[in-house]
Amino acid sequence: MRSSEPDDAALIRTDFAALFDRHAPHIHRYLARRLGAQVADDLVAETFLTAFRRRGTFRPEQSDARPWLYGIATHLVAQHRRDEVRRLRLHQAVPPMPDAICHADQVASDVTAAALRGLLTTALAALADGDRDVLLLIVQEELTYEQVAIALDIPVGTVRSRLHRARGALRAALGGSNPLTGVEEEIRHG
Repeated sequence: MRSSEPDDAALIRTDFAALFDRHAPHIHRYLARRLGAQVADDLVAETFLTAFRRRGTFRPEQSDARPWLYGIATHLVAQHRRDEVRRLRLHQAVPPMPDAICHADQVASDVTAAALRGLLTTALAALADGDRDVLLLIVQEELTYEQVAIALDIPVGTVRSRLHRARGALRAALGGSNPLTGVEEEIRHG
């Protein structure tokens, strides 16, 4: 945001459409990764409708509304938990389409990725809701601990403990390997 542009607190009060234009792509990407593109379209609209209705609860000392919007979106995701778990299981059951390239390295990489994807989706589905929310906001959306704390309305210490617990569960599910070595890309793009 350029210094001549109004901050989000000002937009919430004066030009909510500009706030939507500024942040809808981020919120849509987050929701699409969590619930699929079709549901994301509906939930982006619902996120901003809820934000508009609750605009009086936004703390004006925060110049960035994105964590607040992520918090609203995350609460909407919680309402769709069953769909999310079903989607993760379906993702596990349907392997990715093989590439036309038949190089040995590519084949080995595809086999490893397919094996990790199954383990990863099972491990993600098994995480507690709060642990999964924290992990995905940090890994997929690249929020800071402080932004996740604002988004979920929890203390930063809780963010740290949930992330630690989620990483431990993923590490255990992956046979003791570091869950963010190679897997972080799978979470971001899966």
